[in-house]
This record gives sequence, structure tokens and C-alpha cells, in this order.
Amino acid sequence: MRVNAYAAPAAGRPLTPTTIERRDVGSGDVLIEIEYAGICHSDIHTVNGDWGPQPFPVVPGHEIVGVVAEVGSEVTAHRVGDRVGVGCMVGSCGKCANCRNGDEQYCLDGMVPTYAGTDRDGTTTQGGYSTHVVVDAGFVLRVPDGIDPATAAPLLCAGITTYSPLRRWGAGPGKRVAVVGLGGLGHMAVQLAAAMGAEVTVLSQSLKKQEDGLRLGATDYFATSDPETFARLAGRFDLILNTVSAGIDVDAYLSLLAVDGALVNVGAPAEPLSLHAMSLIAGRRSYAGSMIGGIAETQEMLDFCAVHGIGAEVEVIPADQVDEAYARVLASDVRYRFVIDAATLR
Repeated sequence: MRVNAYAAPAAGRPLTPTTIERRDVGSGDVLIEIEYAGICHSDIHTVNGDWGPQPFPVVPGHEIVGVVAEVGSEVTAHRVGDRVGVGCMVGSCGKCANCRNGDEQYCLDGMVPTYAGTDRDGTTTQGGYSTHVVVDAGFVLRVPDGIDPATAAPLLCAGITTYSPLRRWGAGPGKRVAVVGLGGLGHMAVQLAAAMGAEVTVLSQSLKKQEDGLRLGATDYFATSDPETFARLAGRFDLILNTVSAGIDVDAYLSLLAVDGALVNVGAPAEPLSLHAMSLIAGRRSYAGSMIGGIAETQEMLDFCAVHGIGAEVEVIPADQVDEAYARVLASDVRYRFVIDAATLR
């Protein structure tokens, strides 16, 4: 079937309306009529060519919520009419050690990204800035009742990207967690860490979003542009989650960790970061990275958000405002995630 979409024709070019072909629904597939698609900073990196050559034209979008319109003959987990979601991947080998452990995002054969990847039939995957998508049922998530579909869309990337490291590094009662940056990822991290029972501090360049940070669940908020911040907070945190997609002084942030603390990067700056080994050795500290989460963990995150009333704070836009939205994301002029209303594509 051919469906309406918005695509980037080449690196750095404005997105334009187009039509794309979706494959026929196979026995293990789900056809989803898309309701909302979140705009992620990764979308912008991809269409700008920040992460290398891409198979243009590219339809971005890996924060997808919609309604099941058709299921294949072997699909039992989803039914027509169900509200479902699709995140950053739509396939993996399913056989390697990582896939068997529920870490499909680290598939040793390479997971299949929702857009700009190579699908099982050899075609290029195209994402959620469109009216419909066909996805292997094993990569379709159930969106629980009680979560608004527009606020649920960013959970499929921003939510799981922050939930997974918070869980893995033990955010919870008695733990001090710092979140670097209060943007699309950071505002989710604050809500999730607070709901897990951790004491949460926001570290941001300025105090302009302090009121939001405290409202979302932080107990403290500090400006990293103030040199006194690093002296005051030295050795304080068990976990620091860096959500920004720009360079940081890694050594300075490592100094804020307690013994055995971890600084975990989920933001993906285009330029390399560096550090001094003694910043790790002196406090038995760790510097790590984390990429989204597996399918089971993503479902766990969605269920957790439903129980705790957590959703992204969004600004819903028509599809023809996507380029303006990209510019505003780069200018940090959104609180806190743009979401495209897919009905405007029909």
C-alpha cells in the first residue's frame, strides 16, 4: 500500500510531503494506523547527516503510537483496534546471546532501526512521520489504558532511553541521582527516577527551567554555568544520567560521583568526548553508555508509566510544521517534546 509521509530528500534539506510504499501484511506482521509520532533529536541528527551517510530519502520517526488496523494470521498478541506503540527498532536476529537475553537493541547481527535501516526484505525502513506502518509483531508494544496517546509517543524512545539505565544502575530509595539537562530525555528521567524513589537533582546550564524541574519531581536544581556548583556537589551522587547531545567536561561531572558511582551517557553528541583516567581511578567510578532498551523492558516501562501516571510533556503539531519544530529543538525552544498529529498527513 502507498501511504502519505514526510521525508528528508537529502542531508540538511527540509522535509517534504511524499508517498511511500509499505509492505503487505505478512503472517507475523501488524499494520498500524499511526496517530502520533514524536520528534527525537536523533531524527535531526540523521536527516542532517551528523551520524554519517544515510539512505535518503528518509522518513524519520521512532516514537510511534497508533491503532492496529490489521494483523497477520499468526499474530496472537495484538488485535484490530488495540492501541500500540513502536520504538527505535523493528527487527533483530532473535538468535544471538543478546537477543535471547532480551537485549535486542544490542543484537550481534545488528538490530533493524525503525528508519534508515535495512529491513528483512532488503528495503530501507521508513519511520513514523507517515499515516501507516507495517511492523513485525514481536516489536509492537501494548500502550496501556490511561496513557494519553500523544504523551505516550515519546515514551517509545525518550522514556525507555532513560528508564533502562535508571533501572540497571539501581535508581531507587536511598540513591542520589543527578540528571544532566532538562530537555526531551531529561524531563522523562526526572519523572522516572522520582517515581522509583530516588532523590533527584537536575544539573542544567541555567536556572530557567528550575520551576519545571521541581514540579516534575526533582528535589534540587543547580546551574552548571556556576563554578560553585561543582565544588558544592563534589562526591554527592550515586548515579548521573547525562541526557544532553552536546559535549560536556566529563572529568568535572565524574568529580560529582561518590565512590562506586556511575556517569551514564544517553545523549549522543556528534563529537568525541575525552576524560582523564584518574577521574575514574580516584573514586572507583564508572563511565558508561546506554542505548534504549529491549522489547520486554520497554513494555515494562510503559506499564510503569501507566501505574505512576507518567507521560511526556508535549506540543502537538501538524506535519507541515516539522521543519520549524526541528529548528526549535536545536534552539532548545520546546517543553519538552514535539509530537506530530498523523491525522494531518491524511
